[in-house]
Amino acid sequence: MPLDVGGDVVSGDIAAHAEQTLKNVRAILEAAGGTIDDLAQVTVYITDLSHWPEFNATYEKFFGSIKVPPARAVVPVSGLNEGALCEIQAVAVVQR
Repeated sequence: MPLDVGGDVVSGDIAAHAEQTLKNVRAILEAAGGTIDDLAQVTVYITDLSHWPEFNATYEKFFGSIKVPPARAVVPVSGLNEGALCEIQAVAVVQR
């Protein structure tokens, strides 16, 4: 979810929500000793498909530096907790 360090949903549009959600995924990976290169698959939950172009632009910018982006599925939903515009479920393979 697009939560800030205080646990609140960030303000702003879908780009702001997407960026924060992706930063949170990266932070979780780094805490586990991995990087975004370790992502194998992500599922994106989005509340309005009209937001897709903006979300996708933010997503492509975020993953622009890696050779093979993770497999991706997109699921439109009618709503998410706390008014979030998107949420990402991620699966990674972190070598130890």
